[in-house]
Amino acid sequence: MRSGRTSGDTSAGTPPQPQGRTQPSWFIARGLLPKRGPRRTLALATFISMIGNGLFMTGAALFFTRSVGLSVTQVGLAMGVAALVGLVAGVPAGRVADQYGPRETYLVVQCVQAAAMAALVLVHSFWAFVLTISLTQLAASAGTAARGPLTRGFAGPSPTKYRSYLRAAGNLAGACGAVMAGVVVQIDTRGAYVALVLANALSFLLCAAVVTRLPHLPPMRTPEPASESEASPADQWLVLKDGPYIVVTVLDSVLSLQGYVLVFALPLWIVGHSEAPQWLIGACAVVNTLMVVAFQVRASRGVVDNTSAGVGAARSGVAFLLGMTAIAVAAGMPAWLAAVLIVAGVVVHTIGELWHSAASFELSFGLAPAHAQGQYSGLNATGTGLAGSLAPSVLALFCITWGVPGWLALGGVFVLAGLAMPYAVRWAERARPTAADQAEGSVVDQGVGVPGCRAGRPSPTPRA
Repeated sequence: MRSGRTSGDTSAGTPPQPQGRTQPSWFIARGLLPKRGPRRTLALATFISMIGNGLFMTGAALFFTRSVGLSVTQVGLAMGVAALVGLVAGVPAGRVADQYGPRETYLVVQCVQAAAMAALVLVHSFWAFVLTISLTQLAASAGTAARGPLTRGFAGPSPTKYRSYLRAAGNLAGACGAVMAGVVVQIDTRGAYVALVLANALSFLLCAAVVTRLPHLPPMRTPEPASESEASPADQWLVLKDGPYIVVTVLDSVLSLQGYVLVFALPLWIVGHSEAPQWLIGACAVVNTLMVVAFQVRASRGVVDNTSAGVGAARSGVAFLLGMTAIAVAAGMPAWLAAVLIVAGVVVHTIGELWHSAASFELSFGLAPAHAQGQYSGLNATGTGLAGSLAPSVLALFCITWGVPGWLALGGVFVLAGLAMPYAVRWAERARPTAADQAEGSVVDQGVGVPGCRAGRPSPTPRA
């Protein structure tokens, strides 16, 4: 139905339109901004949070070394410990979100993150730094687990498309934060670095303030067991018994290593193993960010179920191999040819990143029971978090120590993980609830944020 004309407008050839309907804005019509409601609110909260993330991640290392006075080795050790500590928070925090509601859990976690982040400006010793940064990482992991069911609850009938939109918006916000951090780095004073950390803490509070505008999502009712003999306390930790989903998570975590290729391995490769100009490092980062912002939502359009997600993961593995091959063979080439090969490799690698992200979003939603979205989101976050902790060592070994053969070998690992994903997905689908249960969940999804429908009405299963 067309909209945009109000009562009294009787232009020739145009029938009167219902009152109260207005034409959507240019931004909404082109998918650049969600319609007014929970999805726009959650997108705004995400954008604010990611500005702070980009601000902090860009200037954190300099704050720790130049302002706090820690050595690079101490910073690296503390960050590694914090990353490992954060891994334990995912599944428990997800279970809390499943029991008490993701909105309330996410609000508490954001406030904890704000407090822990602000406490960093009071740190002046190594052990205090380890304790504080570990608390921030615990809260970050818990926040990721709680955000999964929160996003799923308000995403509507196309959760992968909406999650892709949030990723694109988050990348844009992170880039804005990085630009702001560049100003702080240029000033290079204790006061400037303290302001950077406090600004990130403020972003958590602002995010929490925006999230309070979201409606409450009641916890999903756990399906009743078929018999008393089937009831078990272990069912409270359902995800830890879901072998097929664990396999999918392992494969997805292996593929997630690709996210560190362009930010860790590529800069070292350009500087130490190619004749390409060093300014190409920043240019490649810009190319990657712009492609994610512009094409992530489009890349999700063909990913509509678990099967298509498995295919997307397989395609992404091939793209990673092709992109990494182009980057690897740039070694020893003339500067202009090396630059061309590296940029081409970055473009192809980013295409694979878009496919993998869309597939990962769909599988994290589609394979998880509705009443345990938090647990499953937490396990997924734990897997990718562990991969992130191992990424520097793995990439240093493959891409820097082993050189060109290592780039090709790691690309081959991505191909194998991608090709195995469709089989793991089919195995996981055979262990899912019945199709009739799935259909009930999809009706609830379409009712989120719609007048007359209760958002988050208890339902035993996720989307179809």
